[in-house]
Parts: sequence; C-alpha cells; structure tokens
Amino acid sequence: MQMINAIVNFRRHLKRRNYSQHTVKYYLNIIKQYVIWLNVPLEQATYEKIGEYIDYLHSKRMQPASINLYLVIIRVFYNYLRYDEKIKLLNPVRRNLRLRVPKPLPRSLREREVEKLFGVIKNKRDFAMFKLMLRCGLRVEEVSNLTLGAINLKQKRIIVFNGKGGKDRVVYISDDAYDALKAYLKVRSHYRAQKVFLVEKGNYKGQGISVRGIQKRMEYYAKKSGINASCHRLRHTMATQLLNAEAEIETIQDLLGHNWITTTQQYCRVSNLKVQRDYFKAMRNVLQRSVQPSESPRL
Repeated sequence: MQMINAIVNFRRHLKRRNYSQHTVKYYLNIIKQYVIWLNVPLEQATYEKIGEYIDYLHSKRMQPASINLYLVIIRVFYNYLRYDEKIKLLNPVRRNLRLRVPKPLPRSLREREVEKLFGVIKNKRDFAMFKLMLRCGLRVEEVSNLTLGAINLKQKRIIVFNGKGGKDRVVYISDDAYDALKAYLKVRSHYRAQKVFLVEKGNYKGQGISVRGIQKRMEYYAKKSGINASCHRLRHTMATQLLNAEAEIETIQDLLGHNWITTTQQYCRVSNLKVQRDYFKAMRNVLQRSVQPSESPRL
C-alpha cells in the first residue's frame, strides 16, 4: 500500500515540477512496465536485477537510446522514493549507467527531394504545416500546438510558446512559408478555434490536428513522392541549408531552440557544401604557394 501511494505521489511530484502532461504519462507508463516485470518488491531490487531488466529490454528489440531513457526514469523514481518518501532503499540504477549509443549523422533532404515532396502536396493546410517545419524549424509538437495569437504575419515571425523543455523562442517566416500560411488562412474554416491547423474531416472536424495526425499526413506524402521524408527531417534540412548558406551556428541554435550548441554542431558534420568550399579555397592557396619558384641559393 505504501508503494502504491508513493507512485501516486510521484505523479504529483512530476506535475509540481511543471512536467508536461505527455511527459508525466510517459514516465508513469515506464514505471508501470518496470513494476510489472519486477518479481521482487521495489525496495529489494539490486544492481543485478537491473542488469536482468536491461537484458529483458534487449530481448524486446529495444534500441540502446530508449533503454537509456528507461534507466534514467527508473533512477529518478528510486531517488524520489528514497529522498522524498523517506523509504529506506538502495538505488539499483547506478549513476551514469548507460549503454553505448551510435551517433548517426542528422539526415537532411536534398533540394530536388524537397521539390519532389512538396510537388505532391496539394492540400493548403498540409503545405503550410510542412513549410513551417522546413523554413522555421518547428517541431511537429510545436506545429500542432501553434495558435493564431502566436503568429505575427506583418513582422513575419512566430513566438513558439512552451517549446521543448518549456522554453519560449522566436522564429521567423520566410517568403515562401509566408505565402503558404496566408493561402491556408484564407480558406481555413472554424474561425473561433485558436489552434492554427485544424482537422478537416470526420468527427473531430474543426479541432486542432494532433501530432500523430500530422505525422500520418507526412507518411502519406513521403510514400506518394517516393522520398524518405519525415517531419523531423524537414527540421534537419532547414539547419543544414542555413549552415550551407553561411549562417552563424549560434543563430541556428537559437532558431532551433537547442539547449546546447554541441547539438547544433552535429550539422557541421553534414554541411558538405560549406566544407567543400572551404577545402577547395584553402587547397588553392596551398597549391599556389607550392608552385612559386624558390629563391636561388646565394654563392
């Protein structure tokens, strides 16, 4: 009974720390899965038991990054039990226990792939949604939550309220994204709805389109165009294009809402155009110096 109450209190604890409803639900779901798997009381779990749990997650074909996230959440829960609920136990998840995770390069679309993808999007709502991802670097959740009050068409900017990590930021609207958004707003019905992008058919018509709804539209267009595209890949494309256009990396960091510049610096590894220009410019200088005649030796 004490542990049941502790889990309920843990939910309140997460809410007091201003975790989003989605995050709270995700945390509790992971804790629930762990408790169901565990064949001993929570307070009796050992380091060895966590090792068995990692093996179990591996057997479910879970990726290392996801397993690491599970371990972090379980460790947070045990720390809560120990320090907030005052339950005597040893945290079985060791500090810095992590599986090695491969670090693939961010994948962006080429110009011809962007053109082919947007060439099959005829719906004005969908065209505007994905243009905002491509040109403003908005995450799919940010597009889903976007409200009319956050858009300033006159100044061509959007205030992203409560983005990832609860941060607000300002992004700017390119000319083509502006045209796409304006064209959609002209035909948008249900003017009383605050959300910008609305469901257009079915029982939920007039309500804000969900994250999954947006992702399903992207999956449809990716299949139709034959392009390996995703919502997040549009965001990667924006970052790579800006870097290739010689935008400062700090500017890209602010636009994308990255906490750490090291996250943004990943795009330097795929910004081939800039690397290519710098390489050949430097190499020309090297070659010019190497072909200059050397001075004759003095007699």
